Amino acid sequence: MERQVDIAAGAATDIERLAELIRQSRSTVALTGAGVSVPSGIPDFRTPETGLWANVDPMEVAHIDVFERDPARFWSYYRPRFHSLGDKRPNAAHEVLAEMERRGLLEGVITQNIDRLHRAAGSEDVVEVHGSIATSSCRGCSASYGMEEVDELFDGEGIAICAACGEHVKPDVVLFGEMLPEAAMARAQRLAGGADLLLCIGSSLAVYPVAGLPGLTLERGGGLAIVTKGPTPYDADASLKLEGEVDAELSALLAALS
Repeated sequence: MERQVDIAAGAATDIERLAELIRQSRSTVALTGAGVSVPSGIPDFRTPETGLWANVDPMEVAHIDVFERDPARFWSYYRPRFHSLGDKRPNAAHEVLAEMERRGLLEGVITQNIDRLHRAAGSEDVVEVHGSIATSSCRGCSASYGMEEVDELFDGEGIAICAACGEHVKPDVVLFGEMLPEAAMARAQRLAGGADLLLCIGSSLAVYPVAGLPGLTLERGGGLAIVTKGPTPYDADASLKLEGEVDAELSALLAALS
């Protein structure tokens, strides 16, 4: 029992330390990965047996070459994913970040996620460096379709076809083999480079070029705080690291900030 009390006290101390770092920071920016959406029922990518890539090779279903060569195969993977994400809702972690922004404690959110849950929670300054499932676009005429419209575009072969020109429609997400959107990445670099504190949540910080953003913060004299399960390359550089459930950790953080 005494050991449990010590662990709880240590966790509370780390939360208070994080709250104090945020209070002292003139510019706090959040960087989020797949782990921030796990409490919403969205699997991460690499967890054995349950991750999105556990039973499928992403290079065979989510690469731009697959979309170009065999769009039916591409959509056989992505169409069910659209359906599975359609009813997902923000969890407490998304909501805390939105509330922090409303209170002037968070400058913006850089996210690797395509699930649009940060915006659904009320965050306004969101940089989606891997794009978003919110829209899909025609490869021919650039017509844009909302997520709820795409399902009406599929032909008999299971390929989304533009209603305006008949060309293929692609989700506005970054596939393997594609470059990240230049404007979004430039904005992310500016935010990270100017941050006094980069709050890294639910990310392994292992996939580049996004994994280079914490380095920009450190190079310019800022600090890192990490809230995620498992190791990251930046653990030794962080001012602190929390490894509990992200929704519980951020809920406790908001309470400490109140």
